[in-house]
Amino acid sequence: MAARVFIDGEAGTTGLLIRDLLAARADIEIVSIDPDKRKDAGAKRDLMAGVDLVILCLPDDAAKESVALAAELGDRAPKILDASTAHRCAAGWVYGFAELASGQAEAIAGAKLVANPGCYATGAIALLRPLVDAGLIPADFPITINAVSGYSGGGKSMIADYEARRAPDFELYALGLEHKHIPEIQAYANLTRRALFVPSVADFRQGMIVSIPLHLDALPGQPTGPALEAALQAHYAGGGFVRVIAADARAAEAGKLEPQALNDTNAMELRVHANDARKHAVLTARLDNLGKGASRAAVQNLDLMLGLA
Repeated sequence: MAARVFIDGEAGTTGLLIRDLLAARADIEIVSIDPDKRKDAGAKRDLMAGVDLVILCLPDDAAKESVALAAELGDRAPKILDASTAHRCAAGWVYGFAELASGQAEAIAGAKLVANPGCYATGAIALLRPLVDAGLIPADFPITINAVSGYSGGGKSMIADYEARRAPDFELYALGLEHKHIPEIQAYANLTRRALFVPSVADFRQGMIVSIPLHLDALPGQPTGPALEAALQAHYAGGGFVRVIAADARAAEAGKLEPQALNDTNAMELRVHANDARKHAVLTARLDNLGKGASRAAVQNLDLMLGLA
């Protein structure tokens, strides 16, 4: 029997792609609510009672309201996968980054409540967590994170502005230094000191690079680039959707990296660009902000939660 899935907020960018990814699958039945009843709490609760899993593609406050509705069902409540920011650091929720650490995929598979990660956070945590756990980067080290994303991550208004040529080719944003992904980066990278994060958006639809510069001589033990790369390789040795690109493969890139190469995939590539003579390194994560950064990651988590992986 096909698993029944309700996408609450299926008309948004993330929800639309999730729906497209699931639509052709014989093991999934997508259940939709009558558009006229989207804000009818009783109708939504009744629909939730008849599905196996709900994916929330909503603003934070609306996501919290839907979670509260599901909770009213008690033992009949479906599993919930929340793509909003609302529950990523909340007690009782499992963080939906399967490659985070040993046992994380199993924790997602056994969870009733899973929070899908943020796109920038996925790249930053993927780079930092293995190096913090290995003792190569102290938990209280001052970390700076830079990132660039395609405009599709900004929602309907940003997409409309870029596609109508009303937006600049490139801009920094969130310069109040309070970006909503910072708490989850700190929590799941095992940092005790808040990272400094500066995101940017450019005139391409999707794709993302997250970069973290390091002064190697400021780190305890002054690790080399190969030591950082080895720690990442060891962490992701099991394969899957995260891959560490080794130095020999990077040689053909001529010291350049563009953000769109992994579009329409759930893949993420990690690199250590090091100049050991200068004791400098830049860590980079490349991913699709709509793929491993959003909708395709949600499908990966859905498969784990429903035992379909």
